[in-house]
Amino acid sequence: MSTSSTTASGGITFHHPFAFWAGCAAIIAGVLMHMPMFMMGRDMHWQMVGMPMDATMITGMVLIPLGVLLSGYGLMPRLAQMRETLHGGKRHLHFHLADSVALNRAHWTLVVVLVVALAIDVMKPATLGFVMPGMSAEYQITKPTASTLALVALIGTTVGSIVWGWLADVFGRRAGILLSALMFIGTAICGAMPLFGWNLVMCFLMGASAGGLLPIAFTLMAETVPAAHRGWLLVALGGVGTSAGYLLASGAAAILEPMFSWRILWLLNLPTGIIILLLNNWIPESPRFLSNAGLEEQARAVLRRFAGPAAAAVEVDDAQHPGAPELDQTPPPATWRHLLRGRHAQISWGLIVCGIAWGLANFGFLLWLPVNLTKLGVDPHAASKLLAKSAVYALPGIAVVVWLYHRWSSFRSLVLFIALATLSLLAFAAIGTFEIRSPGVTIAAVALLLVSISGVVAMLIPYATEIYPVHLRGTGSGVIAASSKAGGVLGAGLGVFGLFEHITMAAVAIAVVMAASGAMLLRHGIETRGSSLEDIQDQLAEAD
Repeated sequence: MSTSSTTASGGITFHHPFAFWAGCAAIIAGVLMHMPMFMMGRDMHWQMVGMPMDATMITGMVLIPLGVLLSGYGLMPRLAQMRETLHGGKRHLHFHLADSVALNRAHWTLVVVLVVALAIDVMKPATLGFVMPGMSAEYQITKPTASTLALVALIGTTVGSIVWGWLADVFGRRAGILLSALMFIGTAICGAMPLFGWNLVMCFLMGASAGGLLPIAFTLMAETVPAAHRGWLLVALGGVGTSAGYLLASGAAAILEPMFSWRILWLLNLPTGIIILLLNNWIPESPRFLSNAGLEEQARAVLRRFAGPAAAAVEVDDAQHPGAPELDQTPPPATWRHLLRGRHAQISWGLIVCGIAWGLANFGFLLWLPVNLTKLGVDPHAASKLLAKSAVYALPGIAVVVWLYHRWSSFRSLVLFIALATLSLLAFAAIGTFEIRSPGVTIAAVALLLVSISGVVAMLIPYATEIYPVHLRGTGSGVIAASSKAGGVLGAGLGVFGLFEHITMAAVAIAVVMAASGAMLLRHGIETRGSSLEDIQDQLAEAD
């Protein structure tokens, strides 16, 4: 007899609620046990460098991973039933998913909750730039040494995107989001670390949790909202959540850092992670995941919540309703190898190459752009001011992206912005080759690059969540998200070897990679606008 149940609103309770909440309590207690040492530094402007770690602090560090494991166990659904379904031992019922219903209160509540979760998620790595100056001064380390913090965080987000995507396909989308929140809370102790090395460890874990939440949020949204509104809501979710995250990070740094030093920006992981936990009642499990896992009763409850009892969960049988949308009966185990073979391989490679090119442009070319523009005689203050306002300049572009993705074409919109990014990079190559000194040309090229790469990343993961089947959707979107961070790691490495000091060479090299991804997607991409997720799989099967 199962211990899990459903609430009246259709939300799914925890399979082992005591284990989950006991784990949460252990994690929060572990973080709070670091606060006495943090308070000891208040008379030294919150500096803790060189302080010995006492028994209370060490006990707190032990409680946190134990709490994560305990809560993870509490989040697991009925594994025996899921294994039987996923390996073909049982033919589970199909559901006619209500893709034609209008957006209702339940949908909008989910949108708001996921925007909040995504803003908190983006806020974590966005604080890196604000903590490094104070951290460098307190630990007395050089800027190159401090920059390893960003590199470690990028590696963490790359690993986290893949691992969490896989976890979302095995244990559920909701479980992945809540597990990320718990790791956010645990990594708050980074703000109380007396040694720089411990900050690197915690920064990797923070990056892993931040990288993991992003693709899962998109996956849950894609599998819950009606098909007619799925595309524009996904793109808007990414644009609004990302901008809000950067604004939260900069606002917290401006208000709190002067009072509590850089450490407060890490300690904020505690309250912001708790916010996501408190929103758990409004984070449902994906009905497609539940049905695919053989948990039909739970899937019915969630569908009823979003579509009403009349259209929510109609059981169908292939013999009686051959035209009804289907979920795969016996899907293979979800592994990354399935993304690179068969019907999804060509689109997957196009998206991966695009993600790498975006990471090179965003974490490599843009970071070195102020230095390169200064070499060309451009006012450094004007260049830095323009780049600092990147989020503001990107907002009009996001509005255009949302409209094009919803009204024109999903994959063609992505290809269009890839082409614009390529053109902007070639414009910089021309500026470097011919030593163009025109401020107007430079500003136009910078604005076009910022808008175009913001549009590319706004569509990249949403498109990925639409093209993969339910048993691979988390893994697929996680791999695509990881590719963009892997491009950043590659960009950091190439920066060490001086590639980005040569603006023409760097611009041409990234433009070639970007253009190659656009050509691959233009040839092999499929239209997802307005189609149900099951119909998209039918299109891919026909093209195979």
